[in-house]
Amino acid sequence: MRKTWLWIILPLVALAIAIGVFLSSNPLEPLGVSAPPIEKLTVERTLLDDQGISLFVRASGSEPMQIAQVQVDGAYWNFTQTPPGELPRLQTAWIKLPYPWVRDETHHIRFITNTGIGFDHEIAVAVPTPQISLSRILAYALLGLYIGVMPVALGMLFYPALKQLGGQGMKFILALTVGMLAFLLVDTLEEGLELATQSASAFSASALVWLVAITSFLAILAIGRRDGKSPEGKALASYLALGIGWHNLGEGLAVGTAFAAGEAALGSLLVVGFTLHNITEGIGIAAPLVDARPKFRTFLGLVALAGLPAVIGTWIGAFTFSPHWAAVFLGIGVGAILQVMVEVGAYLIRTAHRSGSNWLSMVSLIGFSLGLIVMYGTALLVNF
Repeated sequence: MRKTWLWIILPLVALAIAIGVFLSSNPLEPLGVSAPPIEKLTVERTLLDDQGISLFVRASGSEPMQIAQVQVDGAYWNFTQTPPGELPRLQTAWIKLPYPWVRDETHHIRFITNTGIGFDHEIAVAVPTPQISLSRILAYALLGLYIGVMPVALGMLFYPALKQLGGQGMKFILALTVGMLAFLLVDTLEEGLELATQSASAFSASALVWLVAITSFLAILAIGRRDGKSPEGKALASYLALGIGWHNLGEGLAVGTAFAAGEAALGSLLVVGFTLHNITEGIGIAAPLVDARPKFRTFLGLVALAGLPAVIGTWIGAFTFSPHWAAVFLGIGVGAILQVMVEVGAYLIRTAHRSGSNWLSMVSLIGFSLGLIVMYGTALLVNF
């Protein structure tokens, strides 16, 4: 046993020594080339209040950097930095500017380092940043309930009608669910990759979205099939609610961020669009329960699992938004939705075999296509 651990540790130690020698010996010098230091600055949050403008920045380049001057709308302005001094790689600081910003106006900010490199940031529409208070927490929670809990609950009211369907009807509903999940998968992945572009480049957030998605897919799949069987009934409905819940977290992020940025018209449109968009999700969650006799608290639990993440999303979007963490959350959502697609697809195949029919038929094709069309059509309300 000791020899085994020895042969595990020795290669790791040798690797660490080799990397240390490479970094300390300047191996590029004989080639006549050098790697110039790269300075980058990413603005992750912008706060506007009576005291002026506050910006949360991160040094995202390969070298430490020092902010020497700040311009606002072309004029140099005094600023304070917390913590002060040089920003090491990937470290953050608050830059506070006592600038009399104008509501609903556009302001341009330029950071200039001690090496003369400039980085630009634009405040498209200046509005006061919402401060955390009980009334605002409750107000954003209400928005989350509207876009998450309420539509999922309304969709699950179709459960009695689903129980009256025959074999072909259930095949149609399951295929419809797979189609809806396929749309949610693409939509969530797109949102995650878009947020990744807003984060510091050093995090490689786009790659992180893919890696987190694959890891979460395999982890949830392993948990779901830990007894060697594919989930059915209540278990399958729970995984459906989990995957949809991660997607609704992303929708909550969009709504919370829109209202926090003062885009009330866009935020209201998002609420209406997401509400209509999510009713079909409740139908999909209820479909695996048609052969069971779930209790009322089961429905409540599934609605909470699928809908309440939207509430959490509105809070994160309004008060503590961070692009790289939001991208990670959506990456988890991609993996969860993909896992649910696999399980619902397997359940569709098993259901078709039990009824003596082929799972790949015109009924399932129409159901899958309709799922895509319905989700795409309601999404148009959001992107209009």
